[in-house]
Amino acid sequence: MQQTIKIDNRAALGTITENDVKALEPAARKAIDTLENGNGAGNDFLGWLHLPSSISADELTDIEATAKQLRECCDYVVAIGIGGSYLGAKAVIEALSDNFAAYKPAEGARVLFAGNNIGEDYLYDLMRLLDGKNFGIVVISKSGTTTEPAIAFRLLKEKLEAQVGKAEAAKRIVAITDAKRGALRSLATEEGYKTYVIPDNVGGRFSVLTPVGLLPIAIAGFDIKALVAGAVDIEQGDNDNIIRYAATRNALYQAGKKIEILVNFNPQLHFLAEWWKQLYGESEGKDGKGIFPASVDFTTDLHSMGQWIQDGERTIFETVITVESSRNEVVIPSDNDDLDGLNYIAGKRVDQVNKMAELGTRLAHVDGGVPNLLISLPVLNERYLGQLIYFFEKACGVSGYVLDVNPFNQPGVEAYKKNMFALLGKPGYEEATKAIQARL
Repeated sequence: MQQTIKIDNRAALGTITENDVKALEPAARKAIDTLENGNGAGNDFLGWLHLPSSISADELTDIEATAKQLRECCDYVVAIGIGGSYLGAKAVIEALSDNFAAYKPAEGARVLFAGNNIGEDYLYDLMRLLDGKNFGIVVISKSGTTTEPAIAFRLLKEKLEAQVGKAEAAKRIVAITDAKRGALRSLATEEGYKTYVIPDNVGGRFSVLTPVGLLPIAIAGFDIKALVAGAVDIEQGDNDNIIRYAATRNALYQAGKKIEILVNFNPQLHFLAEWWKQLYGESEGKDGKGIFPASVDFTTDLHSMGQWIQDGERTIFETVITVESSRNEVVIPSDNDDLDGLNYIAGKRVDQVNKMAELGTRLAHVDGGVPNLLISLPVLNERYLGQLIYFFEKACGVSGYVLDVNPFNQPGVEAYKKNMFALLGKPGYEEATKAIQARL
């Protein structure tokens, strides 16, 4: 029988009781029914709910074939997207990659990312890196007009066409976009790009198991069929862990714990936490409500944030992701002089030391008034990452409904764009430009 990730909330009890958690479990179960019945707020964005089990083998094979073509003809493939159009793929690729892959000869194409910022030096350096190189582009945007990816695509498309010609460039550009409408769909049709569809009923932060995430992950050389199979494990399993996580974090929120810190003891999970922060921040932060999602990489951040977490304002709780078995083995040697005083751990694996640092930290933080939840993965691979991704997605929908917000909209993200467009003098924003200039 396939193992699955596990959750343990016992170290969260103290600030709250088991009865506090149980009191919210009916609301969590009702939220699951609401999701399954599709009669809650945001029900037009529930395409992710049964997405893993609905992806056909033919669809995955087609994505793998496209990835193979790009890997064979390109040294680099630039995935252009922002938010959910980049964080999911980045999270999985970073979690599964050799930590020093960038400094080693590549087997196939390296996946790079653009369109997730408007850093001029970043884009300049990227284009210089691609000078004279064989590269391809995966551009991800429903509309094709989102500012950050649109700028990056305009620059890189021009560069690619200049280096290999318009016809060859068209073979190296893949567009992941709306099925029928939008600027990118129109361009892809006109230029003959290979395309994949972003489903209308899947929001960006829930899109990692669509071609948005699967194609870059496959280009990076990882097993997307195992990733999807992991998500199916959770989709078709019981909801007990999802209910426990959603109910516990909401009980802690009601008890005054306003900040959830996602903790890892494995540096490869850094971008998994970045993806998680968008998922929960954008889903729950509205109507004046919501747990603030933060993250730390331990033990590194114990030497920077550790003091605040141990002794600062008691408005926080931690969700710790632990990986039970590392993929490799490194044993600490003995030293005759023992000047560093480490002979007491000679012969132990580095992971044993890391696990004791993890346990010691959790005990210290609980003693310091920081409730802890623990999520365990047997090992860091595609299957368990797929499980974790879907677990967090469904628990997010459940938790949002328990909080009584619409977890599937993001009305606040447009405010900065309106100001930016007005400041840049975008056509149609003339009155807003005058108003904002008067303020300044």
